[in-house]
Amino acid sequence: MSTGAIIMMVLAMLIIWGGLAAAIISLSRRPDASADSDAYETGGTHRDL
Repeated sequence: MSTGAIIMMVLAMLIIWGGLAAAIISLSRRPDASADSDAYETGGTHRDL
């Protein structure tokens, strides 16, 4: 494997894993509204409506 190929592979891995880490951090700070089942169980409206 050439040096250029290794650099491109590492860069692609950093982008993929960095995006995953960013998504996990974002969801842990502000959970997804669809995961909140209280509004659906009680018949309430969605908080964004």
